[in-house]
Amino acid sequence: MLIIDKPAGLPVHASAKFYFNTLARVLSERYPSEPELQLCHRLDRETSGCVVIARDREAAAFLKHAISEKHRTVKQYLAIVDGQPPWDTEALLDAPLRISTEADDTRLATVKVLVDPNGMPAATRVQVERRTDRYALVRCTLVTGRQHQIRVHLANAGFPIVGDKLYAHGDDAFIDYCDEGLTPELAALFVLPRHALHAARITVPHPEGGNITGDAPLPADMAGLL
Repeated sequence: MLIIDKPAGLPVHASAKFYFNTLARVLSERYPSEPELQLCHRLDRETSGCVVIARDREAAAFLKHAISEKHRTVKQYLAIVDGQPPWDTEALLDAPLRISTEADDTRLATVKVLVDPNGMPAATRVQVERRTDRYALVRCTLVTGRQHQIRVHLANAGFPIVGDKLYAHGDDAFIDYCDEGLTPELAALFVLPRHALHAARITVPHPEGGNITGDAPLPADMAGLL
């Protein structure tokens, strides 16, 4: 197996918008003698950090199963948020989530994730690691692994992630970004060109026994913001 540090802006898999410039394509070019390399989980395109790669089919089956069982895997993220959260000791953000629908008060049906008491259970442990005058660096440990979970939980708590186009500035800002790209006005609003979320550590069972941990250092753009 491999644990690699994915840069922000690199999609994991090909899509209609991104075909050649993907992590899967980079791996196939970097390791041409290993045709069975498989990505065992996903990160959003803008999220940087640890991704687990299996080197053969047997390892892939083992690792994907282990990662799907949350009690066997620990994932920790670092996020820079606007404001000063009160989490000097570890706190639990426990808010059920669901995908938005046409019936919701949002122009982003099926795109946005919403907090809903009737949604799927979702929980994130959070603790502030560092503060500046305007921002805080927060360590987030996943208890569950719902889509956009950390981004939604932090925004719902009143401390959205810096650069989060979907959850920090309302529907209009996200739609404008999709339509026009990163204009100077939007760049000033978002502060960073990507959301400040980094998969800093992952611990998984190793296919040959025991556990293995990968750590990815805080990337330069997030460190520079602090």
